[in-house]
Amino acid sequence: MDRALSFILDQISSFDHNVLASVNYFMRNRIMDAIMPYVTKLADNGVIWIALALILLIPKKTRRTGAAMGVALLIGLIVGNGLIKNLVARPRPFNIPDTVLSKNGLLIEPPTDYSFPSGHTLASFEAATALYKDHTVYGFMAFVLAFLIGFSRIYLQVHYPSDVIGGAILGFLFGLLGSTIVRSVCDRWNARKAKKQAEIPAEKDTSEDSSK
Repeated sequence: MDRALSFILDQISSFDHNVLASVNYFMRNRIMDAIMPYVTKLADNGVIWIALALILLIPKKTRRTGAAMGVALLIGLIVGNGLIKNLVARPRPFNIPDTVLSKNGLLIEPPTDYSFPSGHTLASFEAATALYKDHTVYGFMAFVLAFLIGFSRIYLQVHYPSDVIGGAILGFLFGLLGSTIVRSVCDRWNARKAKKQAEIPAEKDTSEDSSK
């Protein structure tokens, strides 16, 4: 069992380093170097997704979607960034001696927390999934942005590819969970409201009969 786990971890590590080296060798250029820091900055502290969730909470017709995004982001913050990151405690690529770039070669300020999963990717896929559940077209557009943000983390050498893949998978699952929780609460609330409204005419009929 230990040998199998060691083999799997070695394969993941080899994949990660090969992808990082390939991205650095084949894709690095001045234009991308200028764009990618701004792409990644969109999801710093989940700011773009939090802002979108708050905006969607305002109109009644999108309130459930905004709530689902908010719940999904909260789950990711607690479980992904709070629990899993600290349990796995994986160092960032620039803190490993045999990686392509050192901390001094980064295009952005080096993050100080652990590497797995990618928090930027996690939040992006949580929000995109919750949005896609209710609004397919806008959700698809959000997935495109989520993919670009995830790729930016690899391009900037602050995450391993497996961190981003893990963040995307967890984000998708947490997005579904957030959407399911909010939908369940809304359905129960609407059912209770409909039951109360149905009871009002019955109470009126009873009072009218007794008065006669």
